[in-house]
Amino acid sequence: MVLYDLFVAPAARGQGLAGALMQAAEAHAREAGCARLDLSTAHDNLAAQALYESRGWLRDEVFRVYSLRL
Repeated sequence: MVLYDLFVAPAARGQGLAGALMQAAEAHAREAGCARLDLSTAHDNLAAQALYESRGWLRDEVFRVYSLRL
């Protein structure tokens, strides 16, 4: 299962919507029997990182992700 590019529009931020979206995604994954969720965000997206960490998500300190556009 893949969820790609989920975000809250700037005009709607600060209302708890990001947390609600995260909660819904986590609940859906649990109900679907998923064992893990992974996500990525920009290095400078500190607000998102704070949200993820407040919900118990752990930053991977071992692996760095790379991609190649073709």
